[in-house]
Amino acid sequence: MNQFDRRSFLVTTASVALASALPAAAQPASEDAKLSALFDRIFNETIDESPQAATSLGLDKGARAGLKAQLNDNSAAGKAHRLERTRGWVGDLKAIDRAKLSDSAKIDLDVVLYGNETALKNGDRYKFGDVGGNFSPYVISQRGGAYANVPDFLDSQHRVANAADAEAYLSRLSAFAKAMDNDVARQSADVAMGVIPPDFVCDLSLGQMRALRGKPADQVILVTSLAKKAAAAKLDGDWAGRARKIVEAEVYPALDRQIAAMEGVRAKAKPDTGVWALPGGDAYYADAVKASTTTNYTPEEVHQLGRDQVADISGQIDGLLKAQGMSKGTVGERLMALNEDPAQVYPANDAGREQMIADLNAHIVEVYKLLPNAFRTLPKAKVEVRRVPVFIQDGAANGYYQRAALDGSRPAAFYINLKETSDWPRYNLPTLAHHETVPGHHLQIALMQESDRIPIIRRAGFGFSAFSEGWALYAEQLADEIGANAGDPLLKVGYLQSLLFRAARLVTDTGIHYKRWGRDQATKYMVDTFGNTTARAQREVERYFSSPGQANSYKVGHTVWVKVRETAKAKLGAKFDLKAYHDAVLLSGPMPLTVLERHVDEWIATQV
Repeated sequence: MNQFDRRSFLVTTASVALASALPAAAQPASEDAKLSALFDRIFNETIDESPQAATSLGLDKGARAGLKAQLNDNSAAGKAHRLERTRGWVGDLKAIDRAKLSDSAKIDLDVVLYGNETALKNGDRYKFGDVGGNFSPYVISQRGGAYANVPDFLDSQHRVANAADAEAYLSRLSAFAKAMDNDVARQSADVAMGVIPPDFVCDLSLGQMRALRGKPADQVILVTSLAKKAAAAKLDGDWAGRARKIVEAEVYPALDRQIAAMEGVRAKAKPDTGVWALPGGDAYYADAVKASTTTNYTPEEVHQLGRDQVADISGQIDGLLKAQGMSKGTVGERLMALNEDPAQVYPANDAGREQMIADLNAHIVEVYKLLPNAFRTLPKAKVEVRRVPVFIQDGAANGYYQRAALDGSRPAAFYINLKETSDWPRYNLPTLAHHETVPGHHLQIALMQESDRIPIIRRAGFGFSAFSEGWALYAEQLADEIGANAGDPLLKVGYLQSLLFRAARLVTDTGIHYKRWGRDQATKYMVDTFGNTTARAQREVERYFSSPGQANSYKVGHTVWVKVRETAKAKLGAKFDLKAYHDAVLLSGPMPLTVLERHVDEWIATQV
């Protein structure tokens, strides 16, 4: 892959010796080599058909330069093609003789086969929306669809260094109209099958579409982003004018068609419909839970796990708050009072938002200094804190991480939703940084990308929400253990509130889709349990309606991460080395939780 390390595996010493003893023409390909070649083929086929992934990874250059002018094929035909392609890959992967693989290659095969088999099984079973690691039942929602994803992608990931890059941007801008029409066509087919989102999902989506459509073309981000990038690259030409014409002639008409289509769906929508209302909805949700958690947990088991952990964590917070003189009211009421304390709230203006980002960056610098206490290997890539773009903040998550480009051309970024500064009181802001940056997502994902032990197909593509989100919650715990919250007892409360929030998610997500809760009931439970504002809790609940199961991956993942570490400590006793353990679990890359448990057991055996 040009400048990228394409080495997938290290073959065993015995096989190296055998290979060197044979003439080149007579050397049989080892099973590791066969798997490595297959991985390379799958990866290359994936990138060649995923222009946006190529750009995100910094691979849209050289022989793939033409991809920079294209968007992904989001049509129904494209979806069907990808499913059949996956079917072929599964057959090829199963043809590998696992018994002949080295230990590291066995993990790689298990991980890649698991991801593809899951996508194939669920793709065959459910023909609406999108299924895979996480389920998205609605083609268009407040959290998904080309109308929201493409403008953000063009602004944050399409680099413009020369005129060819700017021309490619214009080509993608034109393709944006087709992408929206593809979404409308797929949505129409799904609606005919009875797949209709709840009314508020339609309303939130329409609100974001109208916000994009409501600006004069020369002021919309699709135009201003290119103008800014072209100016920075010192390019001659009327790039903004050309982009404006495409927006006016192609993008806005397509957006009008999408708005009209969503208004038609809205007329059929009902309030408070979880995925239980979809065709085969109960089975769909059970499969969504398994896919997002990479476990065999049932919705009932997840719901009860959440109830138990909410009770336990609430008890811990209760003790800490009482020690600070806060003893009146429920834990949720006391946390709400703390959230509203003027000393904890950033001003709701640009200066307040800038100060919040500055404080986050400063805290991350301090946490970096503590990491050598727990890690032998640290990432080279840096991370920046940025604001979630205003034009998608109504439907976006409260925070999310964007990995760096593999070629180093774009740094990693942690995006924080600053629509309401009151959502982020000072006492829990550090824990958010621990989750999204270090020792959370950034440390885990950057180490994965920089590894020379993990095949590129895994470094670039295979992430598992339960692994990464579970790690990020474990990282919050670890940050507390190494002293990142020292000096202020309320920071410990903020850390525990984060765990309580994720435990409450288990109850709420299963409440909506398994117990058939409505939006108001789910929002009230969240507010009462962990004390966040109604606005923030409702935004979370609305996310769960359109992304069933995904919210469960966090606390289920954390539960497993804690379990495997404690198992290792118990079995190894004085031989347990935290730094060596973190190398073992991180440098092997993300994997399903079932594979993680087996991997840790095997690592323990090597340490005894």
